[in-house]
Amino acid sequence: MRRKYGFDPYLALIVAAAQFVIAMGASWGQRGFREPLDPYAFGLLLVGPLAIVLHRRFPLLSTVFALVACDLFLVGGYAYGPSFISPGVLLFLLITRGRRRIAWFMAAMTVLSFISYGLLIGGGSTLHDVVILTVVLLLMVVAELARIVRARREDQERTAEEEARRQASEERLTMAQELHDVLAHNISLIHVQASTALHLIDDNPEQARTALATIKTASKEVLGEMRSVLNVLREGAPRTPTAGLDRLDDLIERSGLEVALKRVGSRPLSAQVERAAYRIVQESLTNAARHAPGSRVDVRLEYGENELTVQVTDTGATKPAVLSESGSGNGIPGMRERATALGGTLVAGPTEAGFQVEARLPLPEETS
Repeated sequence: MRRKYGFDPYLALIVAAAQFVIAMGASWGQRGFREPLDPYAFGLLLVGPLAIVLHRRFPLLSTVFALVACDLFLVGGYAYGPSFISPGVLLFLLITRGRRRIAWFMAAMTVLSFISYGLLIGGGSTLHDVVILTVVLLLMVVAELARIVRARREDQERTAEEEARRQASEERLTMAQELHDVLAHNISLIHVQASTALHLIDDNPEQARTALATIKTASKEVLGEMRSVLNVLREGAPRTPTAGLDRLDDLIERSGLEVALKRVGSRPLSAQVERAAYRIVQESLTNAARHAPGSRVDVRLEYGENELTVQVTDTGATKPAVLSESGSGNGIPGMRERATALGGTLVAGPTEAGFQVEARLPLPEETS
């Protein structure tokens, strides 16, 4: 697993270089009243960068050593300025890495040590103390703000990842429902037509031949639709819609039923509404073929201002059902789930002569 913050060695090198360069410049500028740099001074300046390298594993000890080295640098009479960088960086890291209590404690120790040094050399004053306190507080406030910004960014990234996972899960559920509808319709149609062909092959071979042709078409269709649905699951595959109302005529032709299609009005629809309406008609025709063979089916699509009404009505069975089983029982609940997912409704129930399914799918207002 990648480390969350992997810049400690580079940061230590930057701080070391900055301290050395600033130390040489400050020493030259303060040569009249501060001690010149020597190996001991450079050794003290290296403690801070080394503490930064070890800070992740030893946050408190590394900060303490850096502060002690800073104080020793000042007590040694070396130039003001360069030794302050490492303690400041370490206090900043403590805050941004969530060690806030330790950070504020060490900030208080830093202020106390600098004020004590001023008293030790006889240069302490109220202004000196206020300046030290102000600088350290400003550093801590900036660090707290950086921590808040980083926490918010991480929350946003986490939320985005969770949303991506949720959308992926919803897509998988949609694909599962698509596969269920494709298989349920076409396999049921194949079963019905195969049973019809077996029943009529001796007495009416012409009708049996028609049923076998329907089986061939349905099997080809189910393979094509399954390939289209499964392609969506492949990385980089085009996300083309697997079903739409423009394919209703083909669906009706393959159903093996006498179907009358009527459209009232017309308007563009979203892909989600198109797919839901198509699947509702498909499932309704599947149920009619399974439970009411030989019936006449009326399919009505009414495009309103605010909703699309899908109505599928059959006249009841006119010949015995050829399926021995009643089906999975997921047809009507599945249709209702599709309608509900779009904010619509679906009502299904018997009529005087047969069975009717009516779905109302909300549509956005048309813009002129």
